Amino acid sequence: MPTVLITGANRGLGLGFVSQYAGEGWQVIATCRSPEKAESLKRLAGENSQVNIVQMDVSDHDSVDACAALLSDQSIDLVVNNAGIASNDFAHQMLGSFDFENWENILRTNTLGPVKVSEAFLPNVKASAQKKIAVVSSTVGSLTDMNAYPVYPYATSKAALNKGMRMMAEQLRDDGVSIICLCPGHAKTDMGMMAEGASVEVTDAVYGMRNEIADLTMATSGSFRRYNGEAIPW
Repeated sequence: MPTVLITGANRGLGLGFVSQYAGEGWQVIATCRSPEKAESLKRLAGENSQVNIVQMDVSDHDSVDACAALLSDQSIDLVVNNAGIASNDFAHQMLGSFDFENWENILRTNTLGPVKVSEAFLPNVKASAQKKIAVVSSTVGSLTDMNAYPVYPYATSKAALNKGMRMMAEQLRDDGVSIICLCPGHAKTDMGMMAEGASVEVTDAVYGMRNEIADLTMATSGSFRRYNGEAIPW
């Protein structure tokens, strides 16, 4: 069976990815910052022998390198860059009252993190049969879609992530590696519930994104799509 590596696997969408891929027989490398605290993930791993929990903090490049070294002999068909952060301190994320230290932290995790992980595990992906990389982005990162979410740090982190992965998709086209940016919709996760209006169940968001990943080909590599199949303008 194929192998998937999932970041931020301890809760929310990440845990949903682990559950659904493991349920279909995939070998799952479930990474998170603090495995010892990941009670739901540990229970899931106890019920599914194909789930392997590995420590990795995507905001710590040494941690990513250490994880990549540990798994250097493992082919990985799919990397799902899911880990991300936001802040419910909205007062310091808007024009006139920016907390730039917080902004830098969000950029390091949401933008540099997935790019670093994708780079570090690229040899594993190239050695696999499917050769796919997916990132969980957001419609708020679209420059075209001016939505009613004026929270600069999170939105810019996703916009920069989209550009980075779009560039990577073109650079890796000759290597047969396909890449997709995905929006889970306003899902009912801890992060999603920070703002009002979360309406998408985690199971539905993950199922939809998995369908988009399954349908990903070299012809559609570098695309930006919502969990329900809609194309999102950059």
